[in-house]
Amino acid sequence: MRRLLRWIRAVVVVAILAVAGLAAVLAYNTFRQPSRQIDVAAVPPIAVDEQGAAQRLAEAIRFRTISNFLNPEQDADALRGMQAHIAASFPAFHAAATRELVNGKSLLYTWQGSGSGTDPQARPIALLAHQDVVPIAPKTEQDWQHKPFDGVIADGFVWGRGSWDDKGNLYAMLEAAEQMAKQGFRPKRTIYFAFGHDEEVSGLRGAKQIADLLAARNVRLDFVLDEGLLITDGIMKGLDRPAALIGVSEKGYATLVLTARGTPGHSSMPPRDTAIGMLAAALTHLEDNRLPMRVRGSVADMFDTLAPEMRGFNRVVLSNLWLFKPLLLREFAKSGTTEAMVRTTTALTVFNAGDKDNVLPGIAEASVNFRLLPGDTQASVTDHVRTSVANDRIAIQGFEGNFDPPPVTGTAGPSYVALNRTIREIFPDVIVAPGLMIAATDSRHYSAVADNILRFSPVRATSEDLKRFHGTNERISIKNYADMIRFYVRLIQNTAG
Repeated sequence: MRRLLRWIRAVVVVAILAVAGLAAVLAYNTFRQPSRQIDVAAVPPIAVDEQGAAQRLAEAIRFRTISNFLNPEQDADALRGMQAHIAASFPAFHAAATRELVNGKSLLYTWQGSGSGTDPQARPIALLAHQDVVPIAPKTEQDWQHKPFDGVIADGFVWGRGSWDDKGNLYAMLEAAEQMAKQGFRPKRTIYFAFGHDEEVSGLRGAKQIADLLAARNVRLDFVLDEGLLITDGIMKGLDRPAALIGVSEKGYATLVLTARGTPGHSSMPPRDTAIGMLAAALTHLEDNRLPMRVRGSVADMFDTLAPEMRGFNRVVLSNLWLFKPLLLREFAKSGTTEAMVRTTTALTVFNAGDKDNVLPGIAEASVNFRLLPGDTQASVTDHVRTSVANDRIAIQGFEGNFDPPPVTGTAGPSYVALNRTIREIFPDVIVAPGLMIAATDSRHYSAVADNILRFSPVRATSEDLKRFHGTNERISIKNYADMIRFYVRLIQNTAG
């Protein structure tokens, strides 16, 4: 009995020591990492004509620049109207820069720099935005507080489709450039303002044509800045301050069309295997065998940067992912928004088969859309699909517009640091961290001509605001819009002044 008691005491002591040791390791990892936020003083507010700028943005919203991949001429008149509005609204910038129309509808402005072209610090930069917008979801226009294309200013907001995505960025860049041109500013290095016209339907006719034109002219860009991640407030648990996330990476895009062929005939005599049955089983296998969740690359960097700024248990978790990663991934899996950050997603989007209830179709076809984490490729995803489906009677074909994830931009380089500094100067209350852009942007088309690609929109957003993105009651506050203009003024000063 005494021997048993001694053994129990020994086990208890070992358990206590193990728990104490684990607690010590967790505490050490939690508190050893200092803040990664750079020390930046806020700049005095830059004077902006807030009401005038809001009015010009509201006018821009009234041009229904809804792009359509199958009907590229759908918004031609609206684009011409808005481009005339741009020329009339920003005369000083148009006098200072050279304007080109690319592929008939995209805009490329060149604001020539005064520096030497052989100086790496004088390498050109490009600010990107897009002119087109998405349509209004059918039967939802009556749900808008103000009609989506009326460009209404009310309650301190500019309301309408495009106020946020992406005419807000486009016009804020032009407002900044106009203000600086009026003051006699001349950039030390060339700045391109590249405004595609079909970002919402691939960017192949717009941004890609601009990037190809720059490549043909042997232009090499230091960096491009496109729309992207936002300043989110109250969304990240354990973080008391708003988080400004810079997209240093972007997911790839792969739509695969699965086609099953069966024997057509009368439904009264169905074979054992039908086209619809085979394809339905294949799609079920894909949903049941999704690609694994991973914490790596820019997502891991984001967690490492945010961890010292967290409070409570959230800081412990992010500082000790070696232990808590399964717990974190389980939480992320509860929401499609968070899960998309750590997984190459699988989305069944289109299914076509049959045209009569008593006839067996000979062909069933489905489209499956994947958004690829950096590290995955079209080839690796196609292999995954082929293995999961495990049916040679189902053909797999990729879309022409598919693309692998673009290269990841490092956070130690001067372009990221300059953007980080600018954000902190204009928005001194925020925490800045790198992140992963889960949607596609025009910036991917510039991979061949740019050393660095950054994706950030200086827009403040709460969880409620995120629902407005491509949704109902899209709007931007006048105060936020003025800060967007200040942001672009300061970015140009910091990178080309």
